[in-house]
Amino acid sequence: MDASILLVGGDDFLATLLVRIRNLVSCTVEVAPSPNEAMPLIQAQQPDLVILQGNQAVSLELCRQIKDQTRLAWIYCLLLDLPASKLAEAWQDDFWIMKCRAEALENGADAYLWFPQSDANGAALPGDTVRQQDRLLSAQIASGLRMVKNHRELMRTNDILSAIALSDPLTELNNRRALDWELPRQVQNSRSRSEQMSVLMLDVDFFKNINDTYGHPIGDRALQLISGRLRHNLRFRDTLFRYGGEEFVILLSGTDAQEALLVGRRLCRLIGDQPFAVDDDLNLEMTISAGVASLNDNDDSKGASLLQRADQNLLKAKAAGRNRVIGGHDGLKDKG
Repeated sequence: MDASILLVGGDDFLATLLVRIRNLVSCTVEVAPSPNEAMPLIQAQQPDLVILQGNQAVSLELCRQIKDQTRLAWIYCLLLDLPASKLAEAWQDDFWIMKCRAEALENGADAYLWFPQSDANGAALPGDTVRQQDRLLSAQIASGLRMVKNHRELMRTNDILSAIALSDPLTELNNRRALDWELPRQVQNSRSRSEQMSVLMLDVDFFKNINDTYGHPIGDRALQLISGRLRHNLRFRDTLFRYGGEEFVILLSGTDAQEALLVGRRLCRLIGDQPFAVDDDLNLEMTISAGVASLNDNDDSKGASLLQRADQNLLKAKAAGRNRVIGGHDGLKDKG
């Protein structure tokens, strides 16, 4: 993806800078004549680098707005001042540059540059001076783009690591760590919206016998096949997790106890009614048991008590003969 730069400033600033920028770098360059027009562009397009007209209160305010938003704070902000001429005395130039640079950095800018367009008498600057300005501007842009590139690569790496950390490598389902993060979030959402929510905990019946009889590679393949069948037969709002071993958890948002029981019964049939072709020579018949629990006012905000009740009902289902669902406060039962 090509790097992108947004220039923000008045007409004279943009006219002067646009030509210089396009001669210095190969980037997508867009312009915004005012900070009010710039912010919607920044939010929608998220340019890599923003160059703002220096020595303007509105530019400092735009810098603050960008850096105050977490999703935008990585954007590199360069304040560039293009005064018509140098000041009369060199010490005045130095003082002014330090003052403006301090204000820029205090307001969130990543860098500040001061490029007068003529000397103190209004005469054109020497060619060497202009070339050094362009060299410095090019180097500052390159530095900013490197920082942004490193940030983007870091974010991509973090996304990959997060996906790895929250994914079960065998089944490619969400793992228990993902459940620990998602369950409290769904509990909070259900309560804030006054909606029902249920949890379905599943366990593959007699799974140890599969490992003991056919070996762990066959057991692993069986778990992959069960995971796939479950995943492809859930509703769009349901979230499936591998809880550990041969246990799975499904978060059923917007679902009361009776409806969750029906979901569990349907999944029991889907698993039990059709054998699994583990390989060309082996078809395994498997069943699951399930426990259902629905959120109530006494459940903690993390969902631990809700999950515990689902687990208790799962144990009841296994004790009652397996291949069945038990759930709800009234001990609702159903044979799969």
